[in-house]
Amino acid sequence: MAVNILRDLKGLRVQVIHPPDPEGVALVEHLRRIGCTCETTWPLPDAISPAAAVVLVAIEQENREKILKLFRPIEPSDPALLAVVSFEDPGTLQVVLECGALAVIERPIRPFGLLTNLTIARALWLERQGAAKRIRKLERKLAGNNRILKAKSILMETQGLSEQAAYESIRRQAMAKRVPMDDLASAIINAHELLTFRDTVPTVKNN
Repeated sequence: MAVNILRDLKGLRVQVIHPPDPEGVALVEHLRRIGCTCETTWPLPDAISPAAAVVLVAIEQENREKILKLFRPIEPSDPALLAVVSFEDPGTLQVVLECGALAVIERPIRPFGLLTNLTIARALWLERQGAAKRIRKLERKLAGNNRILKAKSILMETQGLSEQAAYESIRRQAMAKRVPMDDLASAIINAHELLTFRDTVPTVKNN
């Protein structure tokens, strides 16, 4: 895993949001030596570059509101964020936490510290992506199970089937049509809602 992450740093697209001062220049030079492709931005932009896989941002107290506006709300799909700081005072650390940074780089910039924190941030980001993917999969499964439960209830009510018989009916139909059970359950629910809607629509009589 660690070896793969280090290998992936080669060609990694990085957006550096930092003043073009000596520290900013050194930061970009170190990143390019690592093999990253850098895009420099200053002043603070209105949006993150859509091509960036990693973003490094200079944390300054006077830019707190702009920084939080740029990086919040935090979404799982956001690029890995690293904060570049000069001081470890409570105010600066608060901004670091609020903007969702996965690692912190201290100025003056050192090659070893940069590589270490870039690797850590990338590893944490990949873990976050994996967790978000698992959550989405579980949510889809739960939603599918809920649709099957609702479809079973409809068959039990309309056809007088037992719970087991209703489940088997859905399973057999899904196998026959070669579709997932939750897709068939959705079709049963939609058909039932359509019929129920028709039954509740008042009939207009012509005089």
